[in-house]
Amino acid sequence: MQKQSVKFILIIIIGVVMLGIFKNLFGQKDNKQLKEALADNAYLVDVRTPSEFASGSVKGAVNIPLDKISGQLSKFKGKKNIVVFCRSGNRSGQAKQILEKNGFQNVVNGGTWNNVQKLITEN
Repeated sequence: MQKQSVKFILIIIIGVVMLGIFKNLFGQKDNKQLKEALADNAYLVDVRTPSEFASGSVKGAVNIPLDKISGQLSKFKGKKNIVVFCRSGNRSGQAKQILEKNGFQNVVNGGTWNNVQKLITEN
C-alpha cells in the first residue's frame, strides 16, 4: 500500500513539473509586461517564416525567423524592449530563450501575432 502511495505522489510531482515546463516552452505570456513594453515602443520581432510574415503581421514589426535569430543578434543590441511573437507562441518562446542566453534581459514573449496586434489596437 505504501509503495502505491509513493508512486502516486511521484506521478503528481512529475505532472506538476511537466506542466510548468510546457507553460514556459509554449510561450506563457504576461500581458501586463507586454502592454508596458508595447507602450514604450518596443522592438517588434515576428519570428515566423518570411512567407508567414508576408501573409500579415503587426504594423512596424521586423521579420527575423527563429532559425536566423542567433546569426542576427546585432539587430537586437541597444533596444530598450524587445517583443517576439509568432503564430502560436511556441517559436517566440524559443526565440526569447535564445536571446536571453545571449545576454538580452529585456525580452517579452508576445505569444501570437494576433495577441500583440490586439493589444496595440486597444491602446
